[in-house]
Amino acid sequence: MRVLFCFLLLCSYHVSFAEMSAETATAVYFNSIQNQPKKLDTFLWVMPKGGDLHNHLGGASLAENMLHYARRDGLCIHAKSFAAKKDPHCTEPYYVAHLQKFPRLYHQIIDAWSMRNFRPGKETGHDHFFATFEKFLPILIQHRPEMIRETIERARHENLLYLELMVTPDNNRSGLLGRQLVWNPDLNRLRQQLLHKGIISIVKEMSNQFNFYQKQIKIFNQQEKQVYPGFKLRYLYQVFREQPPTHVFAQLLAGFELASRDSRVLGINLVQAEDGKLSMRDYHVQMKMIGFLHQLYPRVKISLHAGELVKGLVPLSGLRFHIREAIEIAHANRIGHGVSISYENNAEQLLQEMAKKQIVVEINLSSNAAILQVYGKQHPLLLYKHYQVPFVLSTDDEGVLRTNLTEQFKIAVKNYHFSYFFLKQLVRNSIHFSFLPGKHLWVDNHYQQPVPVCKTSLMRGKLYSNCQRFLMKNEKAESQWELEQQFLKFEHSFINSKHHLQCEKESLENSRRISRIMK
Repeated sequence: MRVLFCFLLLCSYHVSFAEMSAETATAVYFNSIQNQPKKLDTFLWVMPKGGDLHNHLGGASLAENMLHYARRDGLCIHAKSFAAKKDPHCTEPYYVAHLQKFPRLYHQIIDAWSMRNFRPGKETGHDHFFATFEKFLPILIQHRPEMIRETIERARHENLLYLELMVTPDNNRSGLLGRQLVWNPDLNRLRQQLLHKGIISIVKEMSNQFNFYQKQIKIFNQQEKQVYPGFKLRYLYQVFREQPPTHVFAQLLAGFELASRDSRVLGINLVQAEDGKLSMRDYHVQMKMIGFLHQLYPRVKISLHAGELVKGLVPLSGLRFHIREAIEIAHANRIGHGVSISYENNAEQLLQEMAKKQIVVEINLSSNAAILQVYGKQHPLLLYKHYQVPFVLSTDDEGVLRTNLTEQFKIAVKNYHFSYFFLKQLVRNSIHFSFLPGKHLWVDNHYQQPVPVCKTSLMRGKLYSNCQRFLMKNEKAESQWELEQQFLKFEHSFINSKHHLQCEKESLENSRRISRIMK
């Protein structure tokens, strides 16, 4: 099949590999390695991957690294739950600082803090996953800068140039402030009460936290001589949805205020299990809260976990409206997961609406398989593709899930047989539909027509002054330009490479054989 593909493609283009465009040559090679896992892994690892738009900092760090960060924190591991905590009565072997001397316990903790070696039994993948975060929460609170740096470093090694990390830098202080209020459906009144109680001071402190993270990461990078030119990091403020309404509203208000004041924070998201008791009970109310705040802070971007549900996890009635309300009431720009789309009321109309409005779905393949047992043909990814709903691939909680973005592309290729051209579109989507401010480099969503001021620069691969001025004023376009340069370098490596010369040789030999047969 590989020989035949190479021959047919050469015939269709009537050119040799030396004359073929770099993009087409790359696509030829990609098709030739579909049944060669190691070569496919290498290809996808090196391929530019743009950005990761759905990444929780709280689940991004590897358990081994968190134990390393906490070695001087004086923490103890609970013998049964494997949760890290302060304990003045801690004894060997449960000191975090001494765990390396007890390999069996060390590996039990890693399994408890992640999906490594998980097998369904007494607990489901869903329950095991959501139980991990409380176990290492004290480490997350103390070591965010190290965890952010770890996530950046991993992203750069995978050839990403952008991250949107979900974080809660106030450790839910805003939610605790909301505890002082009595619920009132008059959201404007609730907002005024929270402003009067000093929620802005919490918002300002969060900006100070980001300053601290930035300073610490700079120190780490200087110590290890790490430089990441062109890489951008931005944040989404995440709100804990499995809490009473006043708590949730206080967090949302803090998030909208923060994103409207601090350019490093681009928007908000809701986290915790969507199938949780309060999440299900208050879903409609929470969407109304976000819709209300959207009217007051229209420039703040909104990405929402919606449809991270399956039949049996919640009653069927709970599958009918979450995605629609996130879009139509909360005004979400992007949807995370969207697994239950086929159960939505009037699903076809909703899919058409999402395509028309360009509502992006953040697809998390490893996460959906591990938590919801949804994978392969069961996953709605191809349904979104059929209705031309834009989507991106993302990691969700790469540390807890023991995965990365390369793995998401590998799963997509294996299960859905995407072409190189479609993978490239998904990568471009990750920057095009990011929340970075500024104008786009492309006029269209199919990436065929660049803005006039940069058309010549893109065609010739040379940055001219008029395009450069445009990029300097528009962060999103600047990152899109950087991505195109990465693709240019990547694809040119496949022209006249030994892989393509071999494919061309096989194609010519096959051509001669076919000619002899035809004679």
